[in-house]
This record gives sequence, structure tokens and C-alpha cells, in this order.
Amino acid sequence: MTQTVNVHEAKTHLSRLLEAVERGEDVVIARAGKPVARLVPARSRGVRRPGSWKGRVVMAADFDESPPELVAAFQDDLDPHVP
Repeated sequence: MTQTVNVHEAKTHLSRLLEAVERGEDVVIARAGKPVARLVPARSRGVRRPGSWKGRVVMAADFDESPPELVAAFQDDLDPHVP
């Protein structure tokens, strides 16, 4: 079931609307009769575990090296009056 409310009603009854979302209802907030937002349940990403990507990402051997043309492009943008 979708429930559409105007902005004033949403501000006045936010707690009630959040309870409706928790029960699985759709809530749409409208301004002047036009839908502008939808309240949806927040999704938990779970617990973060440091190191969980270990072995999945590989850095290129030249990762820290900058190509000379890239360095030159940045140096050309520098103001010659600034040390």
C-alpha cells in the first residue's frame, strides 16, 4: 500500500510515517500534489571488517610514478609569481 502525504503532514507526523515504513508500507511525500520524495527503510551494511579485501586488489608496480607529461601539465598551471 502506498501512502502519499503533503510536506506539512510529513513534518507533523514524521514518527507515524517512519513506523509505517518500518511495517513495509510505501510513503511518498508530495508538494502541491506532485511527488518529490519517497521514504524507504535504511539498509544496514553490516559490520566492517578491516582487511576483508586483502588479496582482491593489486597495485601496479608503477603506481607511485607520475608520467612526465602529467607532471609538466601541472607545472604549467602554476603561477610563476608564487614560490
